[in-house]
Amino acid sequence: MNAPLMLSVSGCRGIVGQSLTAEVAARFAAAYASWLIERAGGKPVTVVLGRDGRAGGQVIHRAALAGLCGAGCDVVDLGVAMTPTTAVLTDAYRAESPDTFVAGMVLTASHNPQQWNGLKCLLAESGDHGSAACAPPAAFAAQIIERFESNAVRGAEWHDVGEITDDDSAAEAHVDRVTAALEAAGLCSDASLLGAGLNIAVDSVNASGATGSHLFLEALGVEEILHLGAEDTGIFPHPPEPTLENLSTPGGLCDAVRENESDVGFAQDPDADRLAIVDERGRYIGEEYTLALSALALLEAMSRSGQPTKGHVLVTNLSTSRMLDDVAGRYGASVLRTAVGEANVVETMKARGALLGGEGNGGSIWPRVTYVRDSLAAMGLVLWLLSPAGAGNGRKRKLSEVISGIPTYAIRKQKTDLARREDARPAIERIAAAYKENRVDLQDGAWVDFTTGPLAGKAWLHIRASNTEPIMRLIAEAPTADEADAVLSQARDIISRT
Repeated sequence: MNAPLMLSVSGCRGIVGQSLTAEVAARFAAAYASWLIERAGGKPVTVVLGRDGRAGGQVIHRAALAGLCGAGCDVVDLGVAMTPTTAVLTDAYRAESPDTFVAGMVLTASHNPQQWNGLKCLLAESGDHGSAACAPPAAFAAQIIERFESNAVRGAEWHDVGEITDDDSAAEAHVDRVTAALEAAGLCSDASLLGAGLNIAVDSVNASGATGSHLFLEALGVEEILHLGAEDTGIFPHPPEPTLENLSTPGGLCDAVRENESDVGFAQDPDADRLAIVDERGRYIGEEYTLALSALALLEAMSRSGQPTKGHVLVTNLSTSRMLDDVAGRYGASVLRTAVGEANVVETMKARGALLGGEGNGGSIWPRVTYVRDSLAAMGLVLWLLSPAGAGNGRKRKLSEVISGIPTYAIRKQKTDLARREDARPAIERIAAAYKENRVDLQDGAWVDFTTGPLAGKAWLHIRASNTEPIMRLIAEAPTADEADAVLSQARDIISRT
C-alpha cells in the first residue's frame, strides 16, 4: 500500500517508512515548534507530548522529540497517553506555568491501520472550566503546514536546545478531571458510587486507552471489568476502527458482552478519543449514539436538578446523525453544524459557549473536561444513564431501554479513492447543482438536507474529501437503510454523469 502524506486541520498522517519517515516527523515537529515560538512572543515554550502506543511508533516518537527540542521547545513527555489525556495535561501545565507558553502534541493516526502514524497539534488558548487545549483552528493549521512545506524551521543553538521531562501521572490526572466534572456538573455527589452493580466490558485495541479506561472504571466503583485489548504490545488485535465489522468477529467485544453478561461494552480507537458502544444484548449500537447519549445525560441531569436547558447550544459536524437534534429538541436546546474536523467543531463551541459538542464518529467533547474528543468523559456520561446512583434512581437501567426513547436512523457510508483532495471538486459541484431545490451547505463539500420530496425533514446527504485519508466520502442518513442506500445510489448516478 502506498499513500501520500496527509496534511490537514487534523495534522500530519502517513505510512511509516513511506510517506511518514523519521525525517518528515522531525521536520513537522520542528515546524510546529517554530510556529509556537513565534506565537509565544518571547515566552519560553513547553510542549506536552503523548503517543497512542501503536507498535512502530517509537521512531516517530524519538523524531518528534528531536524536532521539538531542536527548535528550542522544552518537552513534557507522557509516553503512551490518550489524546484527551494529553489535552488535559496540556491544560494542567498551562495553569501551573503562566509565564510559559504551553501547547501539546499527540503522535497518532487515530483509527488508521497499524502501518500509519501521525502528528496532531494541540493549542491551549481560551476555554471554559480551565479547559482550552484543542486542535488548532483551520487558519492556524494552514500556517503550520506552510512552515513545514517551506522548511521554515528554527534551529536552536547549543545553549538553547529544549529539555525533556518525563511525567507518568497523566492517566490519573485525566481520571480525576472526569470524576470531578461529573460531580461539579451535578450528575452525582460522589462519582465513586456510579459504577456500583455494573459489569462493563472494554476493548482498548492494545493501545493508549488501556490504562486510563481501567483506572476510570475502577474510580467509578465498577464492580466487574472485562478488559479486552489491554496488553502493552501496541499490536492491534483487529482493525482498530471501532466499527460493527471489527467488533462483531468471533471472540470480539460483542461476543464478550453476551458471554460475560455485561451491562454495556465500550470500544476505543488507538488514541482513545472515540468511543463505540455495545448494548447489554451484545448488539453494536455504534458510534453515532455516543454523542446523542452524552447530550441526553447532561440535559436530563440539568432538567432533574431544576437547571434551565432551553437555549443551550450543542455543536457537531455536518456528517453527524440528526439523533442529536432530536435529543436537543426535547429539552429546548439547539444544534449548530460545522465542517467535518474536530478543530472546526471546537472553534464554534468556544465561540458559542456550547454545553457539549462532538462528532458522530464516537467523539464527545465536554468542555468541563477538555476541548478534545474524550472516550472517558463519554463513558462516564453513558454510565450515569444506566447507574442506580444516576439516572436509574435506585435501579439499574438497560441501555436498550435508554436508547428506545431516541428516534433511530440509518447512516450508510461509501468511499472512493482519490489521487488528490482536489479531485473531489467536480463531484461536489454536480451534487450541489442537482439538489439545489433543497437546503445545500457548501462549507465542507456538499451537504444536502432534504426539504422536498418524501424524505423531507428525514434525510441528508454529504459528499466531501477526507481530511485524513486519500478518499472521497459519500454519507447518507435516512429513516431506513434501504432509503439511505437509495440516496447514495442516486448520488453516484449524478456524479457519474458526463
